[in-house]
Amino acid sequence: MNWFETAFAAHLTIGGAEITVREVVGNGFGLASAIGGLRRKVWAWPVGIVGNLLLFTVFLGVAFGNPQGATLYGQAARQVFFIAASVYGWHRWRQTRATSGGEAVIPRWATARERAVYLTAAVAGVLVCFVTFRSIGAGFPAAWWYYLADSWIFVGSVLATYAMARGWVDFWLCWIAVDLIGVPELLYFRFYPSAVLYAVYGAFVVWGFVVWLRISRRPPPVGLHDPAMTTLA
Repeated sequence: MNWFETAFAAHLTIGGAEITVREVVGNGFGLASAIGGLRRKVWAWPVGIVGNLLLFTVFLGVAFGNPQGATLYGQAARQVFFIAASVYGWHRWRQTRATSGGEAVIPRWATARERAVYLTAAVAGVLVCFVTFRSIGAGFPAAWWYYLADSWIFVGSVLATYAMARGWVDFWLCWIAVDLIGVPELLYFRFYPSAVLYAVYGAFVVWGFVVWLRISRRPPPVGLHDPAMTTLA
């Protein structure tokens, strides 16, 4: 297992900052998964799971000894949810592809009812996570805003991933809102590769939003069945 331990602990020094190779590779898998999601490819989900596993070890810093010396519970916790949601999304997209003549997902806006439910859940989730994360503590002196930011990053990511699995165009807007908080936080705590990738995501999700929006406006082919339209609609 020496080779594994060596690879796991490998570091790079960029601009005087020490970072783990796991953070770079994990974000690379994340970017590949995002590209697959934009193209509505089923392989986006398993590729994303690999990145989530790597990034979980990066953000749970105290346990895995990352060079930043900081633990971002919201960032780490959302990797766990990503894995669970990716299994759900993987199954759902494969199911849709089997019943729709090859389309893995059929983009659409969430209905008014669905949107009311997820926005209410988001507000409640942020409040619960804020109280929970603050009671647990960060393992280092942290201001109140750290817990609020991490709470939104976690809840917003949960919401965006679920919305992506359902094929809602809304999920791109959720990611934009997460990036607006996530990038400054990651820069502050010196998780530079992740911050750079999140910034790239900022432009990428705008593009993805436009692509999915255009697709959602197209009339579905005659006889095409979209399972998402018969659930929670």
